[in-house]
Amino acid sequence: MRIVVVGKGGREHALIRSLSESRSQPELFCFPGSDAISELAQLVEVADMAELIAWMGANAIDLCLAGEESYLLKDEGLANLCVKNGIPCWGPPKDAAQLEGSKEFAKQFMERHAIPTGAAKVVENAEEAMEVIGGNYPTVLKFDGLAAGKGVAVCPDEASAVEFLDEVFGKKRFGEGSMLVEECLVGPEVSIFAAVSGGESLIFTPARDYKLIGEGDTGANTGGMGAVASRQLLDGKLMERIQKDVIGPTIDGLESDGLGYVGFLYFGLMLTSEGPKVIEYNCRFGDPECQAVMPLVSGDFAEFCLEGARGRLKPELLSFDEGWSVGVILASGGYPASSHSGDVIRGLDKVEGARVYHAGTRKNGDGQWETNGGRVLAVVAGGADRVSAVEKAHAEAAKVDFDGAQRRNDIGRLSF
Repeated sequence: MRIVVVGKGGREHALIRSLSESRSQPELFCFPGSDAISELAQLVEVADMAELIAWMGANAIDLCLAGEESYLLKDEGLANLCVKNGIPCWGPPKDAAQLEGSKEFAKQFMERHAIPTGAAKVVENAEEAMEVIGGNYPTVLKFDGLAAGKGVAVCPDEASAVEFLDEVFGKKRFGEGSMLVEECLVGPEVSIFAAVSGGESLIFTPARDYKLIGEGDTGANTGGMGAVASRQLLDGKLMERIQKDVIGPTIDGLESDGLGYVGFLYFGLMLTSEGPKVIEYNCRFGDPECQAVMPLVSGDFAEFCLEGARGRLKPELLSFDEGWSVGVILASGGYPASSHSGDVIRGLDKVEGARVYHAGTRKNGDGQWETNGGRVLAVVAGGADRVSAVEKAHAEAAKVDFDGAQRRNDIGRLSF
């Protein structure tokens, strides 16, 4: 079996490692990939998506696995092009990927299918947004399109709302687009991942990620500073309710709307006093949750994705560890406002009994690993219980360092 994974970050590094551990022992390729990924998969050296599709056709690729969401929405859409050229793709077609590509599309989908979510209104400029907010704080502001996990702000007051509105409509940090002014939901957050193939789905291990840069959930929003994953994260009754109220209606809605969904679907949920409500959908595995979840998955992940892409979901190909997994992110200096590259990473050779997934790294001319982005890498460790997994992950992460490194010491320690 020959598989191409599309993407270059920590999520793709984790997915490729799991594919490499599959019983079917696939031959792995990646585009555009990274220096770390190249140790597990051959990098495909093409200029763009059109050349990638041609390369896959010429090299008898059995499966394309979409890791990074941007390719699903770019031009004709990665999955659409794959299908057009007879290549099975584990990733949704462009129309279905609008669940992530457009917050407005997702909100209308949820309203149409009676999926619980916060009330929201679309606005086109800062003045209209302030009028809709009407002095009611806290409020949630969401840029409509893709924003690398940074297009959402929970604003406790007018000053923070004005600042974010200037980022969106004034400085156009995320490009052109509208915005949703949304009801601020309150409660613990949880990430649920479903493998979806048509009307069938399989729930992977639930996770929680930590979005804010500072200890105790303080400071600026990031793409994620760490994650914890376990089947024990949520009790059985709550999972049944999530399945009944959220996952089931979503899968049914995708089918009734004729969207032909295939691939991973992320449910970002708020566990409110009224029950679970959807904050957002992502049309791929979450990052950094993927790095925490995948070490708990065993079996033949490669065959599972191939069969799913062909329209046959086979849960029997996988099994899930009942323990805990904790991932700690090390970020570069200045993140999330900026990032720093070229700082030599020390201590990677000292990490034992844990996995290291590279996100923003590269090898320099001397063969040393150095920083090359905001979120640099994740150190992930497991355990039979949360405390042992937390302690192991932080102990191993503490062995790794570079100039300006940022790391939260409370990942996995906060109550749920």
